[in-house]
Amino acid sequence: MRKALIVGIDHYSYLKSLSGCVNDAHAVKAVLERHADGTVNFVTPRLLTASGPADAVDKSQLKEAVRELFSGDAEIALVYFAGHGYIEDTGGFLCAGDCRTGDDGFSLAELMTIASNSHARNKIIILDSCHSGIAGDRPTTQGVAEIKQGMTVLTASTADQYAMEVPGGGAGVFSTLFVDALGGAAANLVGDVTPGSVYAHIDQSLGPWAQRPVFKTNVKTFVSLRKATPPIALAELQVLATHFPEPGYVFKLDPSYEPERSEEQRNDPNIPPPDPKKTAVFAVLQKYVKVNLLRPVGAPHMWHAAMQNKSCELTVLGEHYRKLVADHLI
Repeated sequence: MRKALIVGIDHYSYLKSLSGCVNDAHAVKAVLERHADGTVNFVTPRLLTASGPADAVDKSQLKEAVRELFSGDAEIALVYFAGHGYIEDTGGFLCAGDCRTGDDGFSLAELMTIASNSHARNKIIILDSCHSGIAGDRPTTQGVAEIKQGMTVLTASTADQYAMEVPGGGAGVFSTLFVDALGGAAANLVGDVTPGSVYAHIDQSLGPWAQRPVFKTNVKTFVSLRKATPPIALAELQVLATHFPEPGYVFKLDPSYEPERSEEQRNDPNIPPPDPKKTAVFAVLQKYVKVNLLRPVGAPHMWHAAMQNKSCELTVLGEHYRKLVADHLI
């Protein structure tokens, strides 16, 4: 079972209200509920949102919802929070709607304790709030984090940074990238989106001068958060080791692999006509090129490589996936 608690708080009774957290929460829920093929991913994620006084979320509600999330032995228990954050010398806090000063919020130390004590196999904490990078750190020991086995923390910013909204408001910068990553921007060639690939996507997208995301984890292997549409069909990926049976293998090409040619080339008796079996293989090889698994050797494009009797070879990424296929890991 995969459980998720998604919290977005725009309305604050005493602090300055926000404008994009509820939108972000709905976007995260929508992308987490199902895989790209429509099958169920997280079973009915629980949604807590506060857009006004009528649906305010107070600290007790937030804390109890977190306790419920991390109870049991789910495969994944994931909490996402978008709202105000607060930090002081005693640690960090997630601000619920009834916070007056910030330090009366739900402490990150309590959140980490509840998650640490959970029997869920993967505990994942996603925080889009200011100063959230302190999550998992010991306030009294600078630079030391306590992340137990099976825990992953991904935050929008470091302990001393603010979490920004996209220009014009209505959504957070971090959460927008997070949703994009889950939607497929961070997927590998079999469609898996992992916490590590999500962080890599956000980290690269923000660049060195913007808010910096923080990633802390203690896992033996990454779990897939969602299955996106893979950029290449699994059956085509699984024949990679058939076409390239050993490391460093060079695939010889000739004009019979290429179905496209000029009128002059079609009438040239020295150029063999297209071979349907070979053109079918060539179509797969061209798909490998598009996902950076393959490159032509000594030619600018695969068409030239075939028509000039040259060859193609795997890239470093291609060799990696060839080995995965050969070892029956894909």
